[in-house]
Amino acid sequence: MNYIHQKAGWPQFKWDEKRMLNRLVEIGHKQGRLIGRMEGLGFSLQNEATLMNMTSEVIKSSEIEGEILDHDQVRSSIARRLGMDIAGLVPSDRSVDGVVEVMIDATQHFKETLTEERLFNWHAALFPTGRSGMQKIVVGAWRDNNPDSPMQVVSGPLGKEKVHFEAPESKRLKKEMKQFLDWLNKDDKIHPVLKAGIAHFWFVTIHPFDDGNGRLTRTITDMLLARADNTNQRFYSMSAQIRQERKSYYEVLEASQKSDLDITAWLDWFLDCLERSLDAAEKVSSIVLRKARYWELFATKTLNDRQRAMVNKLLDEDLFGKLTTSKWAKMNKCSTDTALRDINDLMHQGILEKDGSGGRSAGYQLVDNQ
Repeated sequence: MNYIHQKAGWPQFKWDEKRMLNRLVEIGHKQGRLIGRMEGLGFSLQNEATLMNMTSEVIKSSEIEGEILDHDQVRSSIARRLGMDIAGLVPSDRSVDGVVEVMIDATQHFKETLTEERLFNWHAALFPTGRSGMQKIVVGAWRDNNPDSPMQVVSGPLGKEKVHFEAPESKRLKKEMKQFLDWLNKDDKIHPVLKAGIAHFWFVTIHPFDDGNGRLTRTITDMLLARADNTNQRFYSMSAQIRQERKSYYEVLEASQKSDLDITAWLDWFLDCLERSLDAAEKVSSIVLRKARYWELFATKTLNDRQRAMVNKLLDEDLFGKLTTSKWAKMNKCSTDTALRDINDLMHQGILEKDGSGGRSAGYQLVDNQ
């Protein structure tokens, strides 16, 4: 089978200009409204929204690759690197810090040139031990796989993987990546959002590393979307949306790899996904505003560190299932007696109330401050 990178004319992509222009106008309005609304919240709430979205971005991007990162570690690692003074910070693993460092560098320094060396640094940060799981891999350099064992792009659980396409041979990588980086860094007339979609498809097609290609593809996408927004504040998460639509993502990616150089179908899907991620950002802004109203109320209250951290989790809607005494104790590594005292104190202060269930499985929720 001939894949797109084997077609004559690669990588001179084509697309329906008129169709894309109409889509980009609509998306531009949504981006502008979202950024305008978030900028109206004030600096501290913008930081809160950025922290929520970047945490989601890092976690969901890793989930797409089957890796589950600890939410609190990711949030804490991002907050420390952005200089945010927030409650409930926890120590983070080197592997978490590496993923966060890559995202921070890409989005906070989005105007900087993307070079081969910068990409190698990102890759090395993703794999600080030089291994992917138990397997030793080439880190901070292009892959050098045997031509008899081509780089295959797959999805699905181990042993049941589905092959979507094969990437170019490793001997082509130096030339392929030079072409890609020259194009990406060139100040051309391509709309910046469209450029993000093309770059996503182009980089994931080349698949230049032994591992981590998906995460780096999404990192490059985020960097280019930050350029399109012209802000290092991130108010929406493309990776979170791709995670939700992973099945259709691989379907359109596979179909486009087996077609000619016209990538209109891929760009249509990319813009659809981006639009839905902008719509989903409405929920984040609502949560941030809700938190602001609650913390205004809490300014007159007295909360210890455990209580502040747990209230934050309730406000972030970051608890799986209802809040119980035993869950409080487990999450705070304290006794059930201490947990019950914390909860009763919050109830006395009018912050928590029982959710209606009784007995030993009693649950608690925030008092509605509306």
